[in-house]
Amino acid sequence: MSKKVEIYDTTLRDGTQAENFNLSVEDKIRIAQKLDELGIDYIEGGWPGSNPKDQQFFSEIRQYNLKHSRIAAFGSTHPARNKAEEDPNLRALVASGAPVVTIFGKSWDIHVRDALRISLERNLEIIESSLSFLRQRVETLFYDAEHFFDGFKADRDYALSTLKRAKEAGAECLVLCDTNGGTLPNEIVEIVKAVQDALGEDTALGIHCHNDSEMAVANSVMAVTAGVRQVQGTMNGFGERCGNANLCSIIPALVLKMGYECEAGRHLSKLTSIARFVYEIANLAPNKYQPYVGASAFAHKGGIHVSAVQRNPETYEHIRPELVGNVQRILVSDLAGKSNVLAKARQFGLDISSDDPLVLDIVSRLKELEAQGFQFEGAEASFELLMRRASGTARKYFDLVAFRVIDQKCKEDEPPQAEATVMVRVGGKIEHTAAVGNGPVNALDNAIRKALETFYPQLKEMTLADYKVRVLPDSPGTGAKVRVLIESKDSRDKWGTVGVSHDIIEASWQALVDGICYKLLKDEKGSG
Repeated sequence: MSKKVEIYDTTLRDGTQAENFNLSVEDKIRIAQKLDELGIDYIEGGWPGSNPKDQQFFSEIRQYNLKHSRIAAFGSTHPARNKAEEDPNLRALVASGAPVVTIFGKSWDIHVRDALRISLERNLEIIESSLSFLRQRVETLFYDAEHFFDGFKADRDYALSTLKRAKEAGAECLVLCDTNGGTLPNEIVEIVKAVQDALGEDTALGIHCHNDSEMAVANSVMAVTAGVRQVQGTMNGFGERCGNANLCSIIPALVLKMGYECEAGRHLSKLTSIARFVYEIANLAPNKYQPYVGASAFAHKGGIHVSAVQRNPETYEHIRPELVGNVQRILVSDLAGKSNVLAKARQFGLDISSDDPLVLDIVSRLKELEAQGFQFEGAEASFELLMRRASGTARKYFDLVAFRVIDQKCKEDEPPQAEATVMVRVGGKIEHTAAVGNGPVNALDNAIRKALETFYPQLKEMTLADYKVRVLPDSPGTGAKVRVLIESKDSRDKWGTVGVSHDIIEASWQALVDGICYKLLKDEKGSG
């Protein structure tokens, strides 16, 4: 039996159905690039027939050269009133240009009768005609059998007939969906084997589980042991209601514990940083207790545990944390901070020896900043600047003398007018400028770059690509601290920076300054 498995990520589509989980087109592209870096086989980008945002994603993602991942577009079978060739949703799937198309259809007779209000035979015709239409027009075609496990338990023969019709129409992989998330692992195994018996072991099967019974990861893993070779899920388990199967747990379980092979298994050391990156881009606080990738996943606090893991980590750790890019944390020892810094230094390609006294200085500064609310996932540029400042290798490009921001509203029915004034010192010379903008942060960004472009003309090609604010939980109400995450870009790169303060303008200033300093630093390194 082959030990290879394919990973299909649907964070950008199914994941966005989670409460409070929202992504812009730019966010989706950034996450897609990270998923490609991880080695995900298929990235489901959205439903191009449902909204303009997803259509824009499919248009823009074509401009990026992904190294491994293939982009998938998602949609449904055509309505009973339409012919396949006339259905706008199917046509939108083809127009998306995605090399992979996945459509879902009904497997449960109750949905056919009560939701679609059509005959069981008509549903089979719709499945066949939808897939047949697409088969002639797309490179790779998958079929999601919605509510399959509930449908199988209600009417085994009919549920199987929907799969047979989909296979005959050209679907290359039949994905069995536990849409309501209520199936248990023993049922998953029995039903997957029954499907293989009915359709033949040569039929390619996939699994798509929801987590309503806290079984999505277990169900996905057990489906693989039963013969499934494509696993669908989301990063960090994001998804509707209780979420989808969590790929951050599934991938290491399959690779490290069960001996399965997948491209993502070759890049597991990136798993933690990418999982936290997705949290940051979604503007959500990471779950510190999350298995494998959580900050507490390999944390040990006092007593027998600490003594044991210092002698042999296997005593209280089920895997070595570095395998998934995480680090051991001993909460009562400075060793925790030291290992964190060394791991981060390796992650960002900085050469620092474990016995270098500089490490302790960086540890102290890092702990101080994290206590203030700083997080460096999604702000790699700020972290590199932190390391270089601590080591004395970061050049001081400019000094702030003063800045002032005015946000003035003169009429109730007109937007406010924002103006920023900045005074900076560069090499003994003071530059004093002002600029307006769409809001105080944009005005401040315009003013500081206007002041510095005289000395550093390369800043003219730098733009602010994204701006996010998160209220931190250490104090309530409008006096709370905020964390500002900024993404900047030029013609070659994108980079993230972070700032934290009770004052949103000050937090924004910190992130803006880091963004500019990193631009100057990387240009200096590139010419060195």
